[in-house]
Amino acid sequence: MIDRIISKKLIEYSKQFRAVALTGPRQCGKTTLCRYIFPHKPYVNFENIDTLNLAYTDPIGFLYNYKETGCVLDEIQKAPKLFNYLQQILDEDQERGKYILTGSSNFLLNENISQSLAGRIGYINMLPLSVQEIKSVNPSVTDIWELIFKGGYPEIWSHNIKPEYYYPAYIQSVIEKDIRQLVNIRKWSGFQQFVKLAATRIGQEWNSNKAGNELGVDAKTISSWISYLQISGIVYFLPPLHNNFGKRVIKKPKLYFIDTGIASSLLGIQNIDHLETHPLKGELFENFIIMNLVKQNTFRLNPVNLYFWRSNDGIEIDLIIENANKLIPVEIKSGMTFNNYWWRNIDKWQKFSGNSSKSYIIYNGNNEMKVLGNKIIINSLNVDLSQMLKE
Repeated sequence: MIDRIISKKLIEYSKQFRAVALTGPRQCGKTTLCRYIFPHKPYVNFENIDTLNLAYTDPIGFLYNYKETGCVLDEIQKAPKLFNYLQQILDEDQERGKYILTGSSNFLLNENISQSLAGRIGYINMLPLSVQEIKSVNPSVTDIWELIFKGGYPEIWSHNIKPEYYYPAYIQSVIEKDIRQLVNIRKWSGFQQFVKLAATRIGQEWNSNKAGNELGVDAKTISSWISYLQISGIVYFLPPLHNNFGKRVIKKPKLYFIDTGIASSLLGIQNIDHLETHPLKGELFENFIIMNLVKQNTFRLNPVNLYFWRSNDGIEIDLIIENANKLIPVEIKSGMTFNNYWWRNIDKWQKFSGNSSKSYIIYNGNNEMKVLGNKIIINSLNVDLSQMLKE
């Protein structure tokens, strides 16, 4: 089994809450992790049709079977009827970490937790493998483009499955099993075109009106479609920092894909050589770095806030880390040769914002880290959020 860093957070939450919900994209490793950390708890999988029917026909009797031991309830969003009954059980039993809930989709899980289990349950979102986790099972990986192309899904790395086979099947599975079962989308061919279009917008502010104009679909429909991708764990929105520092600023979020393997597949990239010459090479590199930091942030018991900043006159900071009352600017560059010109936007931003904190450039060079006073240059394979947050 791949050692998952989020294990510590899951264990800690199980000591604090009566139940814990672990959600995340399909096949990111939720079930494997829960069965490893809680090996003595009975495991209940609602993908099994007989188990699901039993939960629907006799929910009280179903849960009563696990009243003493607790259990892992896998894919519980398929049995929403259980939430109300589980609420009563949790109110009567104060034992910590007795029930572990997992769900591949947040559509029903979030809604029912908020309505039925608020205050009784700890919520953790799990993502595919981070760079650190991949290197723990394959320390020989030193090519950033291999990491970007293969993505972070555990089966790719643990079973050496070819990404060009894995991801098309994964994309079809998510669309058919998650989104199609849970929402009513009439124009499936249009939706499939939309998903591919979204991949071409990596690192850009998301604009539903523009996307709708290209596809001949109204903006309201586009907004609902992108929300489905977000909830099902396909895309991630990086919010803008609204502090204007005397400038007019962009207020739309930037779009990234949770996994660059999925994005590469949607863009028609078939191998690493194709990736290295692709027009969106820089955007995929930026996507990979941003999401690796997002993953590291999910490991933390006290996550920090992550933003980007862009003014209307073109000054942009790729990432701003808000830690307590400090703002840490980060620029991301896919080039291998460092250029002092890369500091230009950070220097401008710090001047008119009055921010004098340390700043970072993350690039694809060979140096692991270089410190120049408050300016720090990091190789893309050695990015560590915890280190970046240290004084």
